[in-house]
Amino acid sequence: MKRKALFIINPVAGGKKKDDVPALIERNLDKAVFEHTIVFSDGVRHAHTIAKEAIDKFELVVAVGGDGTVNEIASAITGSNTVMGVLPYGSGNGLSRFLSIPMDVEAAIRNLNNWHVESIDSATANGEWFFNMAGMGFDAHTAEVFSHEEKRGFSTYVNSAFHEIANYKADTYYIDIDGAKSQHEAFMLSFANSSQYGNNAHVSPHASVQDGLIDVCVIRPFPLWRFIEMGIRMFTKTSEGSKYVSIMRGKNIKVRRDKSGPMHLDGEPRIAGTEIEIVVVPSSLKIIAGENYRRKQ
Repeated sequence: MKRKALFIINPVAGGKKKDDVPALIERNLDKAVFEHTIVFSDGVRHAHTIAKEAIDKFELVVAVGGDGTVNEIASAITGSNTVMGVLPYGSGNGLSRFLSIPMDVEAAIRNLNNWHVESIDSATANGEWFFNMAGMGFDAHTAEVFSHEEKRGFSTYVNSAFHEIANYKADTYYIDIDGAKSQHEAFMLSFANSSQYGNNAHVSPHASVQDGLIDVCVIRPFPLWRFIEMGIRMFTKTSEGSKYVSIMRGKNIKVRRDKSGPMHLDGEPRIAGTEIEIVVVPSSLKIIAGENYRRKQ
């Protein structure tokens, strides 16, 4: 029997038009293997609702969008037998890049035909799911600013970061990782399931989505003139070599800060309180990885 596949297209993800996606799917998906349906989401959380209703009706649900769309759909099917696929159309596509899913859409569709299914870890922050990266501090602040920009894309995000960094003040975080407690003044605090934010900017180069752990990345305040250096380190996978970066790993992470503020989950901003608990849920999401993906431990 053919596998039933549902493609959920987010028409606004990444600021990119997707009118041609149905034709690309028709041309590249193996009809001998799949029987497919295509729907367009309409508004925030609609993709989540569609995916939730697809469990047990479809063997494969494909997110056509960026990390935010992936989050909406993955959070609906995590823990089920439904497999997830991704056609990357976002600004960063962090999880897709980590899993070696092709950035070319037609190649990504053909990649689904390979059926290279991996079980990966998920995590929750105060009960809300994330799959690639969560964070507090400067990246969460920038994600909030970026969410209000009319134009999407990597260049807009970088411009937002440059505009905001001069006036941003570090916070103090009290961190408990599996019972080990520490205190840090941090410019940025990232919780990495995969190694990267997106666009191949790796904050924790040795992170794995299959080790049952979250990498807690503390980036301490650094001189403004070293901002470009810190960026280069991320793109060259050498962030751990900086004296301003510390990385710890754990299964249950509790963070306390003095005041509420921005937090992002897979790049989507929200306001979080003074106490955040992050819990790993190992091997909870089935996803089609790229054929070149190799499990990292």
